[in-house]
Amino acid sequence: MKPVTPYALAGRGPQSREQVVTFSIADQSFAVSAAAVQEIRAADNLGGVVREIEQPVLSKVRHIVERDGNAYYVVSGQEHFHLRRSRPASVLILRGLRAAVLVDRIEEMAEMRVLFTLPASFLGLERGWYRGLTVLNGRVLPVVDPRGFLTGEECEVLEQSTAEVLQTMQAGEKSR
Repeated sequence: MKPVTPYALAGRGPQSREQVVTFSIADQSFAVSAAAVQEIRAADNLGGVVREIEQPVLSKVRHIVERDGNAYYVVSGQEHFHLRRSRPASVLILRGLRAAVLVDRIEEMAEMRVLFTLPASFLGLERGWYRGLTVLNGRVLPVVDPRGFLTGEECEVLEQSTAEVLQTMQAGEKSR
């Protein structure tokens, strides 16, 4: 008889390893694939044109940053994860997505050796936020799915509501 394990490995073999960035928001730690992060910047130095969204349609997105001809919606990590107010110091600019995420601090780069499927206690929105759980340095951390920061539907809503701001930003870029 095979022993029952409460959590299954999420499609990862014992030799499979992945580099991750660990970060914290409001004293909660998370991991995200390093391959999903294009760049890490200081929150007060995004290296582009930042525009405030005057009437935000999503409470977690209040700014757009334009960098190198690309516009990124700045997602508040604390709003996204429904955590207490915090003081973000860094921004993760995500690769291949139109999102940059405000986080309190970057903890470390690490090697993830195992990814466990989410327990059934993770319900609703959480199932889209995380790829699974991992253990790093004796701590269990949720591994963020970067596509969970802004769903396709949320991007469409943002694009419609910020079309004028995006056009102004693009026009400003062309005039430089």
